[in-house]
Amino acid sequence: MDKVERKLIAARTRLVLDKPFLGALVLRLPIKAADSSWCETTATDARAFYFNHDYIGNLSLSQTQFVLAHEALHCALSHFARRQHRNKRRWDVACDLAVNPLLVSDGLVPPPNALYLEEYAGMTAEEIYPLVDDDNDQRSQDDHVYDNESPKSESGYGSEPTDESSDSGAARPPPLGADERANLQVRWQQRMAGASQQAMRAGKLAGLMARMVEHLLQPQIPWRSLLARYLTMCGREEFNYTRPSRRQGEAIFPSLRNARLDVVVAVDTSGSVSKDEMDQFFSEVEAIKAGMQCRIILVACDTELAPGSPWIYEPWEAVMPPMEVKGGGGTSFRPVFEWVEQDQRNPDLLIYFTDAEGEFPAFEPEYPVLWLVKGKAKVPWGQRIQLN
Repeated sequence: MDKVERKLIAARTRLVLDKPFLGALVLRLPIKAADSSWCETTATDARAFYFNHDYIGNLSLSQTQFVLAHEALHCALSHFARRQHRNKRRWDVACDLAVNPLLVSDGLVPPPNALYLEEYAGMTAEEIYPLVDDDNDQRSQDDHVYDNESPKSESGYGSEPTDESSDSGAARPPPLGADERANLQVRWQQRMAGASQQAMRAGKLAGLMARMVEHLLQPQIPWRSLLARYLTMCGREEFNYTRPSRRQGEAIFPSLRNARLDVVVAVDTSGSVSKDEMDQFFSEVEAIKAGMQCRIILVACDTELAPGSPWIYEPWEAVMPPMEVKGGGGTSFRPVFEWVEQDQRNPDLLIYFTDAEGEFPAFEPEYPVLWLVKGKAKVPWGQRIQLN
């Protein structure tokens, strides 16, 4: 065992002792020296940790801990299975920008050229991806070798996958197949759950890392399904057992009562919600409304109601966002709830589409409120649904 290998073993041992959550994950990745022709720094294929001998030799022990934990978190967060249709280079950058703030907040020391922006702390790769510029030359500090695509060869550096290894280390591994990808995703989620339980028992899992793990281990239900469920629950199609008049006889037969559902839909126009996201939201509300007797009262607001609010759409009318709605920079949710109260409305449901960054009313209203939230902000009351 040479000096570099001893450094890797020492860094892994220190992680196990000081950061048991990360240490337990790192232990799941066999350490393999890689051929420098394809691996300039470190890499993972969700099956092993690959390293460039000279690169690790130039890192401190603390930085070596960081790169080990970095690759393990990529695997634990299933970044290898979540890219879908996204551009590989931008996705790899987004994954690094999601992982590195977690490690920095946990006290680890990043190596030179590690991608790090404090404002992305606590955000997922999916949330960061739209913020990564198409035209810049950013690239991840490591190689994510789960796929056939090689962004390094596209950018004019690095090499394509090879089936042969050289004397200097392991060859670039083959990409994951669909079945193997799915199996590894389940396996890594189980590993993350076990590692988090051990670390929490030891009192060594807190802060951003704990919140991210808790979020990822919760059952993930698509927001469209949750929205449909709430609208269906609010639907007032039910049997009525009220006593009939004497002319109808003594027998009591249930009758179906079908009343129109009134839903107030409030849209945050402060500028943090894009037009594409707004269009997607309205199309989803329209699809759900189509199968129900549902009237939509649309209200747009930033720090005050938009001119022309509200817009009312009867059950037979399509819900389309008004073209003239424009917002400013601030956000206050109070005007919407004040308008509902002043108009003496008692909606069956109020849905607020927002990033939840704003001023809330002091008291929760009597009617149910559903917050469709883009971002990580919390709400003081009502039901919160993560939009993205």
